Amino acid sequence: MERNFYWVGLADVPRWLVETPTRTTGEEFDEPWMFTDGCVLADPGSINSKISHPGTKRAFVFGGVERTPIVSEALANVFRTLAPDDVQLFPVSIEGESERYFVVNAIRVVDAIDEARCREVHHYDEGDPAPGYEGEYNWIYGLRIDPLKTEGAHVFRLKKFKIAFIVSEDIKNALERVGNLGVSFERVTEAPDLH
Repeated sequence: MERNFYWVGLADVPRWLVETPTRTTGEEFDEPWMFTDGCVLADPGSINSKISHPGTKRAFVFGGVERTPIVSEALANVFRTLAPDDVQLFPVSIEGESERYFVVNAIRVVDAIDEARCREVHHYDEGDPAPGYEGEYNWIYGLRIDPLKTEGAHVFRLKKFKIAFIVSEDIKNALERVGNLGVSFERVTEAPDLH
């Protein structure tokens, strides 16, 4: 049976805005993108995040321009239970909140983009002002992946397009059961052919 996967994005719902996590001292991390790079990280120690815009508190949000996944303890338990080998969970204190939250660091990176089935792809090229990104994707519309290349992962980043935070249908369904999400799910696998 084919596995389905979803790109987790910002939902068009009222929500609070949470800043990029920093050290509890307020000092920024040397690499603010570290939680979205698909790498195993050493324990960053005590971290916190401020609320940049108050609004409806959500159990899953993305922090800052880096879009760091931040989830409630109930959602962290979903990742801990269903994808223990795919993620690291780091406690993060959110300013003014007594509830525990966690940064979800996806540590699997898979090469599964099915470029021929994507609606529109844009590559960085040598003329772009982003050295080091040559050959990677600047943006993809209508992203499609090959589920056979996901290496059994439930949560992962995509090689050459790490901005995309991808989860399996099992994870999506479990997150939706908990509810109060500030995120949406865009299917990135083909609908089954009914012919």
